[in-house]
Amino acid sequence: MLPPMPLPPPQDIRALAFDIFGTVVDWYGSIVAEVARTGLPTDGAKFALDWRGGYQPAMQEVRSGALPWTNIDGLHRRILDRILAARGITLPEVEAAALNRVWHRLDPWPDSAAGLARLKKRFVLATLSNGNVSLLVDLARHGGLPFDCVLSAELFGHYKPDPEVYLGAARLLDLAPGQVMMVAAHPSDLRAAAKCGLRTAYVPRPLEKGPGGLLEPSAPGEFDFTAADFGDLARQLVG
Repeated sequence: MLPPMPLPPPQDIRALAFDIFGTVVDWYGSIVAEVARTGLPTDGAKFALDWRGGYQPAMQEVRSGALPWTNIDGLHRRILDRILAARGITLPEVEAAALNRVWHRLDPWPDSAAGLARLKKRFVLATLSNGNVSLLVDLARHGGLPFDCVLSAELFGHYKPDPEVYLGAARLLDLAPGQVMMVAAHPSDLRAAAKCGLRTAYVPRPLEKGPGGLLEPSAPGEFDFTAADFGDLARQLVG
């Protein structure tokens, strides 16, 4: 068996691919605020966590074949319908559809737009999210996020952490996997990217799941770069 090819040095990184939910945008705070704004009769914090909590199981239904390919808007709506029913809440269709669209208008973290603008001086910036293309376009426009291109799991018919997503992103960018760096707040996402040969940057978001939320465990030095926020990442990569 041939030895593994060495990864290129950091200066050979050409593009940064960003996870979006939790890494670039604050889903928890945005959904809590939406519950308060609409007067939905439920605890906003628990509602946000329950909605997001259905995310991985819903994608697994697609992976297993229990569901045909369904984009994230469709999966979010299935989860929403379940958690509303569990709370005994009935909404008119127009209101339920509008609530489901909150995922298209999540607010970015305070450092996101400015940090991305600094990183863009050196790198191609792409989304690489399980969110569908229309959702990601709306988020970029809503938050003033200066991405060069929108790459979505929807383009590959697979959800992260399937390798088709990471390798497909490198292919569409016309780059070797080692020339692309995955940026995420989730160690599991970064580990899957690293297995495909991508470089990795960990940007933990301690408030992703609200005050007192727990981060996924990771080991010191596990990833190529670790940064406190996007400004810190830009300082390390751009100067």
